[in-house]
Formats: sequence, C-alpha cells, structure tokens
Amino acid sequence: MERRMKRNEEFLRNMFAKGPFERHGYCCEPPIVGICEHPDYDFTLSEKPVRNWVPWVVENYERQLRLLEEVDHDNVPCARMTTGTHIYAAAFGCEVHRFADSNACALPLVHSSDEADGIEEPDIWKSPALYRIFELARAVETELGKNVYLGPPDIQSGFDTAALIWEKSDFLCSIMLDETKDSVKRLVTKCAGLLKTFITEFRKEFPNCSACHCPSVWSPPEMAPWLSNDECGAFSQDVFVEFCLPELQDLAETFGGLGMHCCADAEHQFELFKRIPGFYGFNRVAASKGWDPLTEHFGGPEAPVHVLAWIDEEAIVRLRQNAPAGTRFIFELMGAECDDAKSWLSRMRQTDESSDQARG
Repeated sequence: MERRMKRNEEFLRNMFAKGPFERHGYCCEPPIVGICEHPDYDFTLSEKPVRNWVPWVVENYERQLRLLEEVDHDNVPCARMTTGTHIYAAAFGCEVHRFADSNACALPLVHSSDEADGIEEPDIWKSPALYRIFELARAVETELGKNVYLGPPDIQSGFDTAALIWEKSDFLCSIMLDETKDSVKRLVTKCAGLLKTFITEFRKEFPNCSACHCPSVWSPPEMAPWLSNDECGAFSQDVFVEFCLPELQDLAETFGGLGMHCCADAEHQFELFKRIPGFYGFNRVAASKGWDPLTEHFGGPEAPVHVLAWIDEEAIVRLRQNAPAGTRFIFELMGAECDDAKSWLSRMRQTDESSDQARG
C-alpha cells in the first residue's frame, strides 16, 4: 500500500510539473460522508469542539485508503478539511443559511455601494469560520500524524466572495456604473486580501496539504493553490479584465502559479485565463457547449493539466482522441464503489491504449 501511494505521488508530481509524459491519469473517489451529513452539521458554523469532526475526517480518509488498497488507480488519499462556499463571506459578517440536506450558503450582507465601502477586511484569527479550519487541521494531524496529506477547505476567489457579500443583482449593476464600480473594486480587494492571508497562513502551518480543492485529485503541496472562479461566466471579457484578472495574476505571482476550478459558462473567458502566470491545472464542469472547448483553447504540452470529474465515458474518449498532442488529462470517477471502480478503470485504460495505438 505504501509503495502504491508513493508511486502515485511520483506519477502525479510528474504530471503537474510537466515532466516526461507517461500516460493520462485515472483516479477514483469512494462515496464520502458529506459535511452536511455530520450530526453537528458544518464545523465552521458550530461552537462545539472541533474534535467532534475528527472521526468524520478520518472515516472519509480511511474510505480512500480502502479503495486504493482494492483498486490500483492513480490518486493519493487526503484527510480533507471540506467546507461549504460560505467561509470567507462569513468572515466578513454574512449570515449563513443552513439546509437540511445540502451545504450551507452565505446570505448577502450589503445592498449598496455605500454599505460595501463600510465593510472592513477581517482578521482571520477572529473569524470562527476560518480559524476553526486551522483547529480541525491540527486535531486531524494529532490523530493521523503529520505525514498524512491534508485536503484544503473551499477556496473562492476574492471576486466570487464579494459576489456573495453584496446582493447579486445590485453587485452586477454596480460593476457597470461609473459612480459605483470603484466600490466594487474596493470590496474585491478586501476579499482578495483576506484570501491571500488565509492561504499564506494555512500553507505555512500545514505544508503537507494538497494544493487542489476541487475536485478531489491530489496535487503536490509544493504546487500553487487552486481556487474556484465561477462568477466569470456572467459578464464580458472587458469586465473580467478589469475586475477579476488582476487578483488572479497577483495570486499566481505570489504563489508561483495557480490552479482553477470553474463551473461557469465561461468559454468566452478561456483565452484570458492564459494571462494567468503559471496556470497549471484546470477543472471545469461541462457547460452549455460541453467539454470540447477545453482542448480548443487549452491543448498541447504547455496547456494546464485538465483534471476532470463528473464526466461520462464517451466524453473522456472523445477528449483524448481529439486533443492536440501533449495534452494531459486526469479523469476522476466520483462516488465509486470497489467493483464499479475496477470496471471503469479497466475500460478507461483499454480505450486509452487503443487510442494511443490508433494515433501512433
């Protein structure tokens, strides 16, 4: 088992570092216990001791270990600090709505530019939604040891957090108006500052944490962090360049690159993503145009590694066949029981070999 994990680390390190290409990657994720399924719900929203959530983290980690022991796939198990998307907005003072059977979400705190300008960047150590993530990570390390890889919490761009804090319709209108757009930029700057501080401090204390937050494919801790960039599908390229791109470029320059998750209808922004220095990993969810635009914009050996989950087998085969030479993929099967994972892995590797032979 230890040998298999070490082999997978080396394989994925080589994949993300753009070393000599060996093959595409195939990872399997077992069914996990979601944060909203915990008896005490989300640990970032509770006043109960974080040790109550250690068994939840450990159980999900052990499920990954058991699956890897039975199925020879390419992932590396991580003890994940999974959270909802609300954590940074909650740090600014947003109320958080709890659902009975889903992750919590932040509710808007401000409804005008004047209110937005009154918001101050918070101290991460005074925000339970953030400092409890540190507390849980410490408790998990005490339980499992510092050699076990952790998984990061949700990482939202500062712009996306600002879009949660500011009531969405007024926020989007304020972007377009000369008299209010500077207020948008000021709030985004505060949210981006909080995110950078959080990532810096978390990576400093937990250097053994996977860089990728979505999906659950292990990314080497020494690589730059990943974040969610989801609001960018709602507006033009000019707006993206003015309000979003500076933050992404700053993060990339700070951490030596950037990985990204994007579940928006954002193909019109893809060429602009290329302006992000060291953009090395990309997860996107199929939008209205499907998967094909990925390789139209990001193909070849210099493109980011495509880390794709929630994707059907037909789309996997088509992407591999149509991608420019040198394009790298890591595909992940989510919620995989052992027999299903073995069957999927066998089919994927067989069709991968057939595709390579046909192209060779």
